[in-house]
Amino acid sequence: MSQAREIKIISGNSNIPFAESVCQTIGLRLSNTNVTKFSDGEIAVSLYETVRGSDVFIIQSTCNPVNDNLMEMLIMVDACKRASASRITVVTPYFGYARQDRKVKSRDPISAKLVANLITSAGAHRVLTMDLHAAQIQGFFDIPVDNLLGTPLFADYYSKKFGNETGDVIAVSPDIGSVARTRAFALKMGLGLAIVDKRREEANQSEVMNIIGSVEGKRIVLFDDMVDTAGSLCEAAKALVEQGGAKEIYACASHGVLSGNAIERIEESPIKEVVFTDTVPYHSETQCSKIEYLTAAPLFAEAIRRIFEEVSISTLFR
Repeated sequence: MSQAREIKIISGNSNIPFAESVCQTIGLRLSNTNVTKFSDGEIAVSLYETVRGSDVFIIQSTCNPVNDNLMEMLIMVDACKRASASRITVVTPYFGYARQDRKVKSRDPISAKLVANLITSAGAHRVLTMDLHAAQIQGFFDIPVDNLLGTPLFADYYSKKFGNETGDVIAVSPDIGSVARTRAFALKMGLGLAIVDKRREEANQSEVMNIIGSVEGKRIVLFDDMVDTAGSLCEAAKALVEQGGAKEIYACASHGVLSGNAIERIEESPIKEVVFTDTVPYHSETQCSKIEYLTAAPLFAEAIRRIFEEVSISTLFR
């Protein structure tokens, strides 16, 4: 008496349009669930269909409001575990707390490790995410972690945008920490590489020091994993124009967090266009004429399909 496992995709409230797009790409419907709050703010999760013996994928980015979305995720995992799901995969396109991956000064927490422990303890069997701020966070988990890359999406976008006219285009890392991912993008596009060296005095503030490489008269693609307050990005763009003599500035990042005065900074910056993926949902208050969005839903849909069918997903990292 054998029965094939079913696949169930459920979503919290962080990015429902993204979850629906993933389901549409796969050819499934989003499972019937309800995630609400009690009057005192406690989160309530209701599953309105069986998940017993199913392969469950919980799609939930831990973006703003970070703690609410994280708690929703943990409670959904617990609900599925107690409902006898066969396997639970947490699909978190944007993994919050990833910047707190080490002790910068005495008595600092390592919050990324704490979140990893919480997800594992809740009952998740594996995690699927994209462009972790620090790749070593994969080692914080005691369960498998698949860290997808946004590089192919951006390479395809700029290949179509610039065509064969890339002789004056150069990829630039806005800081030392993003050199590896920017180099991978540059190699895929066949571009040169430059680096903006900066010193960060305190959280969400930075001071540009110098530019490593020649950017004079070039069209620049600033490549990063995320844009939060946009301070680092806009300062790098300003330095590339004023100090380096760059001709045009474009920018892209997988996660458009866009908190604080990010929109105003981007509008006032010399950046011509900023491209994000939809791992963090678009909101009306983040409307900006310079911002464009690419969808990462097909990439996640293919990863989910391969995980469910127990097929290698290594080709998605190339």
